[in-house]
Amino acid sequence: MTEIDPDSLAWDPRSGLLPVVVQDASNLRVLMLGYMDRAALRATYDTGKVNFFSRSRQKAWLKGETSGHFLEVVSIQPDCDADTLLVQARPQGPTCHRGTRSCFPDAPGNFLADLDDLINQRERERPAASYTTGLFESGLRRIAQKVGEEGVETALAAVAQDDAALAGEAADLVFHLQVLLRARGLSLNDAVDVLRARHQSR
Repeated sequence: MTEIDPDSLAWDPRSGLLPVVVQDASNLRVLMLGYMDRAALRATYDTGKVNFFSRSRQKAWLKGETSGHFLEVVSIQPDCDADTLLVQARPQGPTCHRGTRSCFPDAPGNFLADLDDLINQRERERPAASYTTGLFESGLRRIAQKVGEEGVETALAAVAQDDAALAGEAADLVFHLQVLLRARGLSLNDAVDVLRARHQSR
């Protein structure tokens, strides 16, 4: 992670602080808003965990210090005026003190990323009576066969059924494709990275 020169940032001249928006790196959901001073930024780089300066307590604050729900830093970038920071992080549990993932209850996120996390969890834990568990236990060949079947059904729905049927078959195809990728140790993000690279090269 490339460090930002603190002297390049427009710290508030009175408080010496910057607002910090924290975003979940996996699904881009906004998690919380906090504030950093220079020491908190330095501590964030040094520890790899998001540190803040608490305005109410007037002291340094490591997020998760008491709860264990740390925010592991992925990236930090300033906005166009260098007076706000965007931190992408991987939350190690609920972010909000009320026990929710985000301090913004209805904050939008990437549902496919949430689904991928759930599929990953199913692969690790293999809960009984889970359809996804059954897929993983059936083996790679069967999962690949299922993706092929769903692909054919999606194509047939496109030419012979209504929009609702097509959307339903497409949803089945995307889900089974995510399971197949995970069974190979990949995720949908790997496919998205290929698409992004192709787009950028044009």
